[in-house]
Amino acid sequence: MSRFRFSREPLRLEECRGELQDPLCGGYASFEGWVRNHNEGREVMRLEYEAYETLGCKEGERIIAEAMEKFGVARASCVHRIGSLELGDLAVWVGASAPHRDEAFAACRYIIDEVKHRVPIWKKEHYVDGDSGWVNCERCAEHADTPPVRRTG
Repeated sequence: MSRFRFSREPLRLEECRGELQDPLCGGYASFEGWVRNHNEGREVMRLEYEAYETLGCKEGERIIAEAMEKFGVARASCVHRIGSLELGDLAVWVGASAPHRDEAFAACRYIIDEVKHRVPIWKKEHYVDGDSGWVNCERCAEHADTPPVRRTG
């Protein structure tokens, strides 16, 4: 199974965690990102994620490989949801296992920070007042009525 992937279905945390079990590891850490009900002073009702999946998976795999090498973790994984998500839904999960906890914590932090910075994922928030908007997407902001181009293959 890929160490980085996208999912249109709710994440099954037991499966995610199970992929990281290793008898050489005594430390495990994870990060969960949930859909919250506000952003920048606006009430959020739900959101949508879109991604350039092929490129996103390649870059995500690079990020995980970097984290494994940099922090000496034995296993690491990240799954990001795409599609429509409701408040409280799990949007992203990152996990790492290592001989010791410090390395696992550091790898998780590195992975989520780099995924948010480097992986082509776009988030559209739907607000309680009926408005919606793409978040942190300068290219999208230029064409506010047109969603990002969804590429496959």
